[in-house]
Amino acid sequence: MTGRPYRPEPFAAAVTGIGLVTAAGTGADATWRAVCEASAAPSVPHRPELRDLPCDFMYTITGLDPRALLGVAAARLMDRFSQLAVIAAREAVADAGLDPSVWDAGRVAVVIGSAHGGLPFYDEQHTTLTERGARRVSPKLAPLTVVNGAASSVATDLGALGPSQAVSTACSSGTVAIGTAHQMLRTGACDVVVAGGAESVCSRLLIASACQLKAVSTRRDDPEAACRPFDVHRDGFVVGEGAGLLVLERPEHARARGAAVRALVAGYGAASDAHSAVAPDPEGLGIERALRFALADAGVDARDIGHVNAHGTSTVSNDLIEATMLRRVLGDHPLVTSTKAMTGHTLGAAGGIETALTVLALQHRLVPPTVNLDAPDPEIPIDVVSKEARPGTFDAAVKTSLGFGGHNAALVLTRA
Repeated sequence: MTGRPYRPEPFAAAVTGIGLVTAAGTGADATWRAVCEASAAPSVPHRPELRDLPCDFMYTITGLDPRALLGVAAARLMDRFSQLAVIAAREAVADAGLDPSVWDAGRVAVVIGSAHGGLPFYDEQHTTLTERGARRVSPKLAPLTVVNGAASSVATDLGALGPSQAVSTACSSGTVAIGTAHQMLRTGACDVVVAGGAESVCSRLLIASACQLKAVSTRRDDPEAACRPFDVHRDGFVVGEGAGLLVLERPEHARARGAAVRALVAGYGAASDAHSAVAPDPEGLGIERALRFALADAGVDARDIGHVNAHGTSTVSNDLIEATMLRRVLGDHPLVTSTKAMTGHTLGAAGGIETALTVLALQHRLVPPTVNLDAPDPEIPIDVVSKEARPGTFDAAVKTSLGFGGHNAALVLTRA
């Protein structure tokens, strides 16, 4: 491996709030209960927007009315991915015990990752342009579909006046957003950051392309079992929608207001494969560098890591490459899971959702099972938790993320 890990002054950001909106459940408590109970796996409906495609199903959030939660006028000014982000942000801020009406708004930042922004609205408006002409195209196309829409909407909703920015590094976007927040707090640029990821891409064009790329599962006759991370019969990922946001604070800020700290983000690392637009480095060298950087940043020994929430997409190459890398760096003792079989692969939101679940795993010292892992791939050299949640005594955990284009990121989290 090339590249020497950077070792700045140690810094751990306090996680004081969590907000989750996923196909597994709306709210952090509901999502956590679902991912820990394999029998509670959500239905994965066939979507009419995807009719006739080899993959016509996706993990979908049900029973959620953004207009009722946000107000009709406000909801109309947001694409669905932004709506989900605002709902998750409100939960995370309330969970942290923060009151936006009295906080120092200029010291509150927002960093939210998304891979595709409002892509479905682009699809819709392209059809409108083609079939009805330019005069019928919505003037809201740009503000609703830009990748920074979620960050902008959350900052506006909360009245956060500090830095507001979007991160777009494909499927590692949410993890990079949290890592960016960690760095912002370290420099003293702000006291509080709402960070994570949001995505909602039921886009016929995108899924058709993913089918051509052979990246998604085509198990149309059994969509609930299609996402099978680390299983020998895995054949691709299944797209999901959702948002996962954390409230991160400078530790002294959290202490001063007597906040309950759920966990600490102790280290962050990122590295590029510089290999392919779509395929990970075959040796996993990019994600290895990111993980080693994160461990060095946290000052944590690899032997201290007791749990990994893996990227675990259910694609043949990713799962094997990632698992082999984890064994090489961490050994075979961490309890590994992929929660994507409960939430779907939420693309740019995945890192935010899965980091939140890693925080909860540390708090409860419980690792959710990897659902649908019926026939473990004998070439996978790690201890993947399956069938039922498994308790452990770990005090440190890792979240890994890989993104198209070779964007790799890793976080080290520790118990508070």
